[in-house]
Amino acid sequence: MKTPTTTEYGHAEPPLLEFANITVIKGEKRLLDRLFVTIHEKEHVAILGPNGSGKSSFIRTINREFYPVHAADDGVTFRIRGHDVWDVFDLRSLFGIVSPDLQYTYTRNVTGREVILSGFFSSIGLFNHQITPLMEEKAERIIQFLEIGHLKSRRMDSMSSGEARRFLIGRALVHDPKALILDEPTNSLDLHALHTFRNSLRTIARSGVGIIMATHNLHDIIPEISRVILMKNGRFFVDGQKEEVLTDSHIGKLFNVPVKVKEEDGWYYATGY
Repeated sequence: MKTPTTTEYGHAEPPLLEFANITVIKGEKRLLDRLFVTIHEKEHVAILGPNGSGKSSFIRTINREFYPVHAADDGVTFRIRGHDVWDVFDLRSLFGIVSPDLQYTYTRNVTGREVILSGFFSSIGLFNHQITPLMEEKAERIIQFLEIGHLKSRRMDSMSSGEARRFLIGRALVHDPKALILDEPTNSLDLHALHTFRNSLRTIARSGVGIIMATHNLHDIIPEISRVILMKNGRFFVDGQKEEVLTDSHIGKLFNVPVKVKEEDGWYYATGY
C-alpha cells in the first residue's frame, strides 16, 4: 500500500485513485493504453477528448467494470484509496456515477423520488426493497438540495433529459460519495436545462464532493474544475492546471482542427473551427 501523503486540502491520506501503466483490451481493441493518473479526494478534474478516445472506458475501469491487462513485472498499479482489492458494492458507495447508459435504463414508469431511493440498493427501481425512514429523510434532503421537489412525483419517462439527469445525480449522492463521476453529462440538454444542470453541479462541487467529468465539450468544464486531462486514442497526453491545458495549441491538436480558445468568467469556449 502506498504511504499516505498530505494533499492540498491538508489531509494525510492515500489518493482517491492511483493508476499506473493501465491497459484495457476488449476483443481485438485496445481501449486504454498505458494510462498513468493520480486523483486525490475533493479534486475536481475534467477528462476532455473526442468521441471514441477512451473516456467512458476509463470511467468503467474506475468502477471495475473493466480490468487492466497484467503481465509479469509490468509495473501495473490499480489502487483506490490505497487498496488494490475492493468489493464492487463498496465502490458504488464511494463513487456516484451518472452516465448516458444509466439514464437510458430509467426511461420507464419510475418516479423521480423512486430513482433517488433506488440508489441505496444500486437497483433500477425499488421492487421489494425495504425503505427505511432514514432513507426517506436522506432522499428528501437531496431533493431539496438539488431543488427538484416540484418534480419528485413525476415519472422519469415524462421528464425532459435535463430534469431526469438531476434525479440521477440525486441517486448518485445517497451514499455521500467521495466523488461524483459524470460521463458526457450535458448530451441532449437544451440551453435552459444546461444552465440548471451546471448550477446543480457547481453547488455539489462547492459542497466538498469531488467531480470527475468525462466530456468532449469544452463548455462543460465548470469554473470549479481546476485540473484538465486531455485524452486521445486511449491515452492521456496532457495533464495539468486548466489555464495551462486549455490552449489553442493543445485543443487544436486534441480535435485535429484549428481553434481559438477563449475564457470568460472561468468558462472556456472554442471558436474558429
